[in-house]
Amino acid sequence: MATATTKNTTSKNKAGGDYTASAIETLEGLEAVRKRPGMYIGGTGSAGLMHLVWELIDNAVDEAAAGHANRVYVTFHRDGSVEVADNGRGIPIGKHPKRKVSALEVVLTELHAGGKFGGGAYSSSGGLHGVGASVVNALSEKLKAEVDRDGHTWSLDFDARVPGHFDGSKFRKSHTLHKTARTKKTGTRIRFWPDTDIFDPDASIEWSEVERRAKLACFLVPGLRIIVEDKRTGAANKEPVEFLSRGGLKDLVADLTGDAETLSDVINLSGIDHFEEKVPVNGKMTLVERECTVDVAMRWVNSFDTQIVSFVNTIPTGEGGTHLAGFEKALNRAVNDVLLKDMRKLAKLAKDNKHRAQKDDVQEGLIAVVKVTFPEPQFRGQTKQELGTPGVEKITYDVVKQGSADWFNGIGSKKTHVNAVRDKIATAVINRVSTRQALDNKRKAASLGSTGMPGKLADCRTHGPDSELLIVEGDSAAGPAKKGRNSELQAVLPLRGKVVNAGKATLKQVLDNAEAQALFTAIGGGSGKDFDLDGVRYGRVVILCDADVDGSHIRCLVLTLLYTYMRPLIEAGRVYAAQPPLYSTKVGGQTYRAFSDEHREELMAELTKGNRKAENIHWQRFKGLGEMNVDELEHAALDPATRILRKLTIDDAEKEGKRAAKMFDVLMGSDVSIRRDYIVKNSALFDSDALDI
Repeated sequence: MATATTKNTTSKNKAGGDYTASAIETLEGLEAVRKRPGMYIGGTGSAGLMHLVWELIDNAVDEAAAGHANRVYVTFHRDGSVEVADNGRGIPIGKHPKRKVSALEVVLTELHAGGKFGGGAYSSSGGLHGVGASVVNALSEKLKAEVDRDGHTWSLDFDARVPGHFDGSKFRKSHTLHKTARTKKTGTRIRFWPDTDIFDPDASIEWSEVERRAKLACFLVPGLRIIVEDKRTGAANKEPVEFLSRGGLKDLVADLTGDAETLSDVINLSGIDHFEEKVPVNGKMTLVERECTVDVAMRWVNSFDTQIVSFVNTIPTGEGGTHLAGFEKALNRAVNDVLLKDMRKLAKLAKDNKHRAQKDDVQEGLIAVVKVTFPEPQFRGQTKQELGTPGVEKITYDVVKQGSADWFNGIGSKKTHVNAVRDKIATAVINRVSTRQALDNKRKAASLGSTGMPGKLADCRTHGPDSELLIVEGDSAAGPAKKGRNSELQAVLPLRGKVVNAGKATLKQVLDNAEAQALFTAIGGGSGKDFDLDGVRYGRVVILCDADVDGSHIRCLVLTLLYTYMRPLIEAGRVYAAQPPLYSTKVGGQTYRAFSDEHREELMAELTKGNRKAENIHWQRFKGLGEMNVDELEHAALDPATRILRKLTIDDAEKEGKRAAKMFDVLMGSDVSIRRDYIVKNSALFDSDALDI
């Protein structure tokens, strides 16, 4: 039996080293940022690298929001450096009373140093933590700062975070600012070279993201002009791009609307109120009063998509926060208490208390911008993606609740717009309830079967990454497919009816479609937002359709259905289309297969190079997979060693979705002449003289 003993010796840590007072490590100055960059910029990939640019842009935009600047310049240089300039007041260049060096050096070398604490230099700003510029310096190989202020241009450089000045290729350490040319201008210019040892090798700054951020900033500060120039080698935009907005949030909603059909004008809501919070002042927690301004612009469009963007001061909050929570709660309450109150369309649902709109109903087709402005916001995390200040939620709720209720009651609104929004939300409620009921019914029906699988599914014995589901057209193709398949790993699902066009159909129409339901059930994993890739029963889904126009149309509809309701399956590269031949011939004991008319002509040219005559080569044209014998189908579409599969991508799905919508109009629309022309042009399987349309 083992016994434990205790020795009065120096403690050892798990790694085996001494764990004494000397093992406690402290990080001075900017070293904390370099040791744990993810805590300050979210990571060392492209997003983290671009966060450095956002920090400097945010500082410049804060100057504009405070009324001290109207221009910001962002330049990407060929040497990999990035420069952000503004025509604001300029960072102070006088000596800091405590640090005994210039305020410019303090801002660029010390964490939590800035003019945004306590409401001194800024009544509101995007920055809270005071680490923006210093973090940029901490993660840069070198940095150059120039300030136009007090009649001169002042400069200070940093080499590996050490202050000084570059004289050509030489660097001299110094805490003294260089005073250069005289100038009447004011402003700040900071240029930095990211440290390649810190960031991932493939980290890059995306031009499109910078454009998007610059455009958003101009919407948030009307009258601010931002000029972005990309001087990097191979840049797509050779000329500077300029952004300017006069209408603010209203312009942003219009920009987000794009070409969508609108149901209402832009609704503007705004209000100001106060809240109290405890913050440390001189080392003591003190109750202070904050003024918060809420600005909301929104409209509904004839779409199912929702676009809600939120901001705190000038910072986009991609993960929302307390202001967005207040907005959503208030809008839901106003819709139910005012807009949908006693609506006849929902009377039947009211009997079962299912008439109240939920969040997704209210936000269907909603485009909204929510902005709050107040001093010293509390963010959850340094990357400032989510607002955590509690007092803002109630203020936002009160402003949005009263403002939206007034609009629903006809104050500042058109009756036709209010009615259109009311009808859209009510329809969303009805569709949600009916869809849920349909799903419940189908789940109950499935549970009554022995396996819950579609009766027409010829399943395989083993599921997993090596298995595949073959989707075929009808029973004629299913017969040879079942005989020629590897039943251990290949399952066959015939589509016997018309596949719903998921690009145009509602969710209820899709769920009511027998073929769509069979497909969802066989594949597994659910559908829509609840789709779980881990729940899919097969490693691959192979669409096996005829090599003619009809087959192409069916493949188009199946792919559109998968794209709309099982998109992760396509994104994971697990959807394929088999490429069956259109023609087959046997020459000299060898079988040749052609996949198009052009391919057949190419093969004919090869086969007739000698003395063989073309009229002696007889091609069989397959009208469908059902005409192939088992061996031919196995060779063309089932045997992994001989078949040709094409992996379908998201781009393929998007193209097929547009094609499905166009084909739906041609084949099912009211214009008979268009349909006749299409059939005559695309079909080679009928006698056009006998066509009766």
